[in-house]
Amino acid sequence: MITLDAVTIVGYAAAICMVCGYLPQAIYTIRTRETDSIALPTFLLMGLGGAFFIAQGILTDNMPLVITNVITTICAIIITSIKIYNDYIK
Repeated sequence: MITLDAVTIVGYAAAICMVCGYLPQAIYTIRTRETDSIALPTFLLMGLGGAFFIAQGILTDNMPLVITNVITTICAIIITSIKIYNDYIK
């Protein structure tokens, strides 16, 4: 039988909230390619912060932290890439 302690339950709840918070922005940006209202430094730092949290999760064997931040870092990379393309390449 699998038992989850309170810390693990809180970790997974936080993971779900973080992913549900990031996905709508990523989906909207991918669909519309509209990035005028997005601040580039914000998503650069969010992606970098996510990468550090991935490292911390791996080092502490904290799977909710790793899973959450892999997903949110990918979202931040996608949004940042579209933003850079729209602002500097297009």
